[in-house]
Amino acid sequence: MSLIDTINEDFKNAMRNRKELIVATLRLLKSAIKNLEIETKKELSDNDIIDLISKEIKKRKDAEKTYNNVGRVELAEKEKKEANVLQLYMPQQLTDEELDKIIQEEINNIGASDKKDMGRVMSEVMKRVKGKADGGVVSGKVIKLLE
Repeated sequence: MSLIDTINEDFKNAMRNRKELIVATLRLLKSAIKNLEIETKKELSDNDIIDLISKEIKKRKDAEKTYNNVGRVELAEKEKKEANVLQLYMPQQLTDEELDKIIQEEINNIGASDKKDMGRVMSEVMKRVKGKADGGVVSGKVIKLLE
C-alpha cells in the first residue's frame, strides 16, 4: 500500500471515528499533496510525499515555538499535536549512534577535515538519511564531528 493510500484510509477512519484533530491535519496534508501535484504536474511518489510531510512538520514546530514565545500555549499545543499526527507517516527515525556512524562514514569518504567541508558532508549525509533524521540535528552533529 502506498503512502497516499495509507493517508486516505486513515483519513476515512478518522472521519468515521470523529477524531477531529486527525481529520483536520490529514485534510491539510491531502490538500498540500494535491497542490504539489498540480504544481509539478505529476503524481507524487512516496519519497515526494515524505519530503512534503517533513516540511509540514517543520512548519508546525516553528509555529509551536512562535506561539510559545508569545504565550499562546493552547495554539502551541495544537501545533505540537498536528506535528505528532504527521510524524506517524514518516520513516523510522535513526538513533544518535546510527546517525553518528553515517556522518563519520561520509566525512571519511569525502576526506573532510574542517568546517569549510560542511556543505559537501551535509549534502551527502542528507541524501542517505532523507526523512529519517531532522536536518538541524544532522547539522549540529556534523559541526561537532568536524571540529
